[in-house]
Amino acid sequence: MWKALTADSILPYALLGMTAVTGLVDAVSFLSLGHVFTANMTGNIVLLAFASTGVPQVSLARSITALCGFLAGAAVGGRIMAGANAVAQFRAASLVFALEIVFLVGATLAALGYNAVSSPHLLRLYAMIAFTAIAMGMRNAAVRKLAVPDLTTTVLTLTITGIAADSSLARGTNPHLQRRIAAVVAMFAGATLGSITLRLSVFLALAFSVVLSSLCSLALLISSRFPCARKAEM
Repeated sequence: MWKALTADSILPYALLGMTAVTGLVDAVSFLSLGHVFTANMTGNIVLLAFASTGVPQVSLARSITALCGFLAGAAVGGRIMAGANAVAQFRAASLVFALEIVFLVGATLAALGYNAVSSPHLLRLYAMIAFTAIAMGMRNAAVRKLAVPDLTTTVLTLTITGIAADSSLARGTNPHLQRRIAAVVAMFAGATLGSITLRLSVFLALAFSVVLSSLCSLALLISSRFPCARKAEM
């Protein structure tokens, strides 16, 4: 059994766990940080447009903070992943994911004592937005480099499109159907967990994201010790 275990076989499961973390983080950011997305930049750009036209309950400053944090994180993650070969990619990605955890821990600590979007909590609010956005930006840069089909960990639009467009109804074979469905379920589960734990505290929801990210990163770190066949289809 162990001889068949490879880094490529472990990676998809780690990325599914990270997809659940995305649901958790966006549940926190949208429901508790003032209607902003810090993981899903597609949604954040839309909210940024709404805020620029004066739509109530959305904030230009919060959306810009999330976007800038995400871009900064992506730049750092991209720099770490740059030039890494097939074998080194796993170790480089492990470093990126470790940094992601550091910033998620920072966001979790900032959540201590945080209750609502209000003036007394503005510093904590923007710290959580910035830290979670940086964390998600770094992770997305690493996942983009790893390039596992249908496991971007953040955006499900193409994944859901593939479920239908590659189905038998569209005369396709849908080779990654199980993985696609698993990604949707993981995101849904993470967002559900986030919305439930937020009833208790923002700190608890972010703490769950730290724990889950740590487990996924540990799995990836362990997987780097196994044989790798990156050219094979994952």
